Amino acid sequence: MITQSFGQTRDGRDTELITISNDNLCCTLTTYGASIVSLRVKDKARKQRDIVQGFDTVRAYEEQDKYIGATIGRYANRIGGARFTLNDREYRLSANEGRNHHHGGVCGFDKRIWNAVEVEDGVRFRLRSPHMDEGYPGNLDAAVKFTISGSALTIAYEAESDSDTVCNLTNHAYFNLNGHGAGTAIGHMLKLYSETYTPLSQEERIPYGAFETVSGTPMDFRVFTKIGERIDDDDEQLLFGGGYDHNWVVSGEPGRLRPAAEVYSPDSGIKMSVDTTMPGIQFYSGNYLNGCPAGKNGANYSRRSAFCLETQFFPNSPNCPEFPQPILKKTEVWQHTTVLSFDTV
Repeated sequence: MITQSFGQTRDGRDTELITISNDNLCCTLTTYGASIVSLRVKDKARKQRDIVQGFDTVRAYEEQDKYIGATIGRYANRIGGARFTLNDREYRLSANEGRNHHHGGVCGFDKRIWNAVEVEDGVRFRLRSPHMDEGYPGNLDAAVKFTISGSALTIAYEAESDSDTVCNLTNHAYFNLNGHGAGTAIGHMLKLYSETYTPLSQEERIPYGAFETVSGTPMDFRVFTKIGERIDDDDEQLLFGGGYDHNWVVSGEPGRLRPAAEVYSPDSGIKMSVDTTMPGIQFYSGNYLNGCPAGKNGANYSRRSAFCLETQFFPNSPNCPEFPQPILKKTEVWQHTTVLSFDTV
């Protein structure tokens, strides 16, 4: 593990860059948001490409509002009405997207400075979120461990609370397998291991408890399909999301590590496989990337220049009893794992 300064935030807090690597992968992270800054993998010519979007300074991370590379919490994605009920008590959260709560609120985990310690093959980040932080009950101790083995990056999440609460951690990396500044990503080929997805409501772009089959819809990625093939179809759900910004139900038993997605670039030949213990995965096609500060080495991160595959509990789950519930009991440990594996085709 190699550690170096990443400068100070606007309010004078020190941040660090941490690099972990082996012969196949090189991943650089920052203590600001426990964020992935770069991820270098080998293409079909055995040359390394940096396949995640990121920034050269911590100030740029503070300026951007796209959650690029960050660890998201306490609750990834949206909670409708910025409220939920737990143990017969209603909790009101900070509303930072209209009347809804999004990605942990006004000052979510993506904006915190995490403590980093070296572990075998990687680094573990830790964070304490106090009782009623952004409206959530319980003092929550969260941890996320990034480790490299072979051609895989494993992200292992863990959390404990001294009161019953809700928890839903994810990573918000934006990928372009041709390189972080290589232009559009809609030519990538995507496969999702899912038969159903959770449709959005028109008014607020959040699920409301329903499941729909992907069959016969632009949401069907059960076989490799170009991301851009149907992205601008005259389809109600695509219009709601401005493209893809939906949650798919991962096939198989939640809690077990199983395939969720595969994606490859015909250009670079890089293939990424996503395995997870989480019940869902949010595929976001970067529809609102415009307006970012300049990326690494001055790269322009434009609309649909990258995509996200965020493993997660479903959006708005605390208000949808039909969905798997992200409840963390005070006597339990919340543990989930996502593995990103790389190969070439």
